Amino acid sequence: MILQDRVAIVTGAGGGLGRAHALLLARHGAKVVVNDMDQSVAVRVADEIIAEGGQAIAAAASVTEETQIATMVERAMSRWGRIDILINNAGILRDKSFAKMTLADFRLVLDVHLMGAVICTKAVWEIMRQQQYGRVVMTTSSSGLYGNFGQSNYGAAKMALVGLMQTLALEGEKYGIRVNSLAPTAATQMTNGILTKEALERLDPKLVSPGLLALVGENAPTRAILCAGAGHFARAYVTLTEGRYVGNADDAGERVIARWEEIGDRFGETVPPYGFTQAEHELASAGCAGKVLAGGH
Repeated sequence: MILQDRVAIVTGAGGGLGRAHALLLARHGAKVVVNDMDQSVAVRVADEIIAEGGQAIAAAASVTEETQIATMVERAMSRWGRIDILINNAGILRDKSFAKMTLADFRLVLDVHLMGAVICTKAVWEIMRQQQYGRVVMTTSSSGLYGNFGQSNYGAAKMALVGLMQTLALEGEKYGIRVNSLAPTAATQMTNGILTKEALERLDPKLVSPGLLALVGENAPTRAILCAGAGHFARAYVTLTEGRYVGNADDAGERVIARWEEIGDRFGETVPPYGFTQAEHELASAGCAGKVLAGGH
């Protein structure tokens, strides 16, 4: 029961991955807020948890509606007095090639995946800061990390969540808040009609959820991207190569082209601890020694 007495919110938990996440967290001792837009399915999952001896409440709310999310958070605080874990799982698909996609469908997907996670995280952030403890998981995707045909909107939203994770992990560190990302592959309503029957059978959502335990427990990492599917787990990284200095001569562009393979050589690449690492690396290569940040940053 490694999550004993922890309070968790799981968005989009009425079915698929969210349901699997909620059930697993509850089985490990967490008290769970089961969120979904559909009250009936949220109640059904909450009842499953309660039937197994756990504690849960159902909360119908859209992640894009700030007032609804605020009410959900207030209910959890009123019931249990704290919020330790937030799983930003809610999402939708509007797949089409970029040429055929409407801007409305692009905005809608970004609104649900990205702004939905922002709204939910913002609603619990100060609570976690005050209690000096928090675990937040963003749901990213290989479509964002590596691209996928017909998913420019979804991929953009999912990669944006990685950027959100990177910064929130830095800002939350001194408050005991750890922020990570899960990139799942699972058979859900969102993948119906895309994968074969055999693939769907092997990609049971419950085979993804165990990865959450590593991301939300007492000894959770921070800024990790965990890829999970069919019982297999891997880590993804955003890395920086050593690169090459070409200077500021008139032919700098030609030099970049000529040294392209060297610039992209992955030997010695690193995972930067923060974004400004790139600038520090570039300035050092240009011969700028010593402190480069002004104003005590």
